Amino acid sequence: MAITRRSILLCFAAASLCALFTRPALAADPVTLKISHQFPGGTIDAGDFRDRLCRRFAAEIEKRSGGALKGTVYAGSSLMKTNAQFSALRKGALDMSLVPLNYAGGEVPETNIGLMPGMVTSYEQAAKWKNAEVGKALSEVLANKGVIIVSWIWQAGGVASRTAPIVDPSDAKGLKIRGGSKEMDMVLKAAGAAVLDMPSNEIYAAMQTGALDAAMTSSTSLISFRLEEVAKHLTTGRGKTYWFMLEPLMISKSVFDQLPKAQQDLIMTIGAEMEKFAMEQAKADDQAVATVYQKAGGKAYDLSDASVKKWQAIARETAWKNYGEKSESCAHILTLAEKLL
Repeated sequence: MAITRRSILLCFAAASLCALFTRPALAADPVTLKISHQFPGGTIDAGDFRDRLCRRFAAEIEKRSGGALKGTVYAGSSLMKTNAQFSALRKGALDMSLVPLNYAGGEVPETNIGLMPGMVTSYEQAAKWKNAEVGKALSEVLANKGVIIVSWIWQAGGVASRTAPIVDPSDAKGLKIRGGSKEMDMVLKAAGAAVLDMPSNEIYAAMQTGALDAAMTSSTSLISFRLEEVAKHLTTGRGKTYWFMLEPLMISKSVFDQLPKAQQDLIMTIGAEMEKFAMEQAKADDQAVATVYQKAGGKAYDLSDASVKKWQAIARETAWKNYGEKSESCAHILTLAEKLL
C-alpha cells in the first residue's frame, strides 16, 4: 500500500486530536477547596487568628503542592450560614470549615463533648485529646458521619456581661445568658439563669438591644466581635476556666476521599502543623482580651480554683449526666474524656 502525503497528514491530525482529549487525564486541573467560617475576615498576618489560620493553611497547601491544591477562604459566613456548615460538610456541599464542633450537636450528639463545661480545664489537657482514646473515638464517629478533623483547635473562653461580673454560679441567677452549647445551658439553668441559643456572631446585636445580659464565648470571639462595646464586665479564660471549646478545621470526607493519597497526606500534615499556631494564638488572646476590656473602661476578673470547681460540680450532675445518657456511644466518649481529667 502506497503511503501518500494526504494519509500522513491525516495521521498527524488524528494523533493531535487524540492528544487533545487525553491530556486532562495526564495532567489534572488544580483543585480549589472552599474553606468557610463565621468569623471576621482579615489577612494572613492580621485579624482573628481563626481566619488567619485558614489563610495560612490555604497558602501552604498551594505552595507545597506546586499549585495542584488551592484554598479559597470565605469569612463571616459569607458562603453559607453558620449553622448550615457542618451539614454541608457531611453532604460534600462544602469542602472545608472551621466551626465550633458542638454546633453539630443536633445532628451528631457525640459532638457536644466539644464544649462540655468543666471537662477540659487547660490547654495541656486539651492537647492530649487528639491522640488519646477519646480523640480516636470522636474521630471515628465523625468519619462515619462524613467529616474528618484536619486541625484540632481548642480555645478557652470567658464571660462578657453588661451589668455585673459572672464569676461563681450564683452570679448567673436571674440573667439572660448565651452559654454556647446545650450542655453549658444546662449548667446555667441549674444556676438560675435564662438561656438564649445563638451563634457567636449574633451576640453583639442581642447584647446591644438588651435581649441578652451576658454571653460565654471564646477569648478570640470576645475580641473579634467587639463585645467590649456592649459589655463592661469580663470574666477571663486566662489561667483557669471551666469553658473550653473544640473548634476544629474540618474537611468533607467525600471530598477528601476523591483526592490523591499525596494530597490527602499533605492536607493532614499541614493541618497538624497549624495546631501549634492555634494554641499560641488562643493563649495570647486569653491575655489580650483583658487589656481590650480595661482600655474600653471595663473590668476584668479571673477565676479561682474554688470557682472552677463550683461550675464543674454542677456540670457533672447536669450536662455530663445528660450527655452520658444519650447513647452508648456518648457514654463511651464521656468515660474516655474523664480519663484525661
